[in-house]
Amino acid sequence: MKNISIKILKVLLFVDLLLLLGSLFFGGKIWVFNTQIGFISATLIMIASVISYRRMVNTRVEHGIVTMDDSKDVIDKLEDPYDLYSEEITESEEEPDLVEVVKEERKKLKQNRRSLGQTLKDTKAALSIYRLGAYAVLILGFMYLNRQGLLHIPSYLLALSLPPMIIVIMLVTQKENHSQD
Repeated sequence: MKNISIKILKVLLFVDLLLLLGSLFFGGKIWVFNTQIGFISATLIMIASVISYRRMVNTRVEHGIVTMDDSKDVIDKLEDPYDLYSEEITESEEEPDLVEVVKEERKKLKQNRRSLGQTLKDTKAALSIYRLGAYAVLILGFMYLNRQGLLHIPSYLLALSLPPMIIVIMLVTQKENHSQD
């Protein structure tokens, strides 16, 4: 995983250099400010997201926490989330009491209810200090450009869209290369 991270970082730096040179030649000072602030903030967000999710997954693996239930197929979960069409159900001769059925369903819902601690553990990656700091850089950069009258939306959006596309393309090609070996 470290090898792909270094490759991604090298490609991001190379694309940033090309973006800087292109914006210097074709767009001028305003393009340079917009592309650099947009590219750097988007890159920070992507790196912070990868780091926080990697930590979350490694922590769960260390503690043996598995959150995925493989007992049902993904399509079955989507089409029949309450297992209404299960083939394993045997029909009984007597009709169940409606009050008892409601009580049982409420009991099941209470058992499936998540505590505040469990919810905070799951949102730990979304609320990591890395990601919050990266989003703060994005917001402050946008506000700086807007307040100084330097904001040029097309160049800013171009720069914001490049890091996610680069990282996705690199990961997909790495996966394809890894699966062919």
